[in-house]
Amino acid sequence: MKYGYTIIYVKDVLETIAFYEKAFGFERGLVVEEEGIVYYAELKSGETTIAFASYEMGKMNFDDKYEKITRKGNPVGLELVFVDDDVASATTHAVKNGAELIAEPSEKEWGQTVSYVRAIEGTLIEICSPMGEV
Repeated sequence: MKYGYTIIYVKDVLETIAFYEKAFGFERGLVVEEEGIVYYAELKSGETTIAFASYEMGKMNFDDKYEKITRKGNPVGLELVFVDDDVASATTHAVKNGAELIAEPSEKEWGQTVSYVRAIEGTLIEICSPMGEV
């Protein structure tokens, strides 16, 4: 078995994709549109795809039986992790482009620098430096 996708169900797929392009530098991949409505879109994010699907697709796929991610309250206990050599700059750039700062960059006891932001749809995102040799 191989891990293939992370799909986040969102209110506005195009707005969310545009945010990830501006805030984190990802490129847009596949976009599925029918009759002027974008139901699904992917980011070019490496070996594992990050994708966004509309609430309409969530209703179609599983009869709307799921909790929607939002920016209200505390973040959901799940995060996407983006690795960057300059965590401070990447964090500042993300916040300037609409991300909510959750935790400033800090060095962890294992030597990695880590920060946390929240995306416009509510997803918790860790921005961290590459892990050293363990």
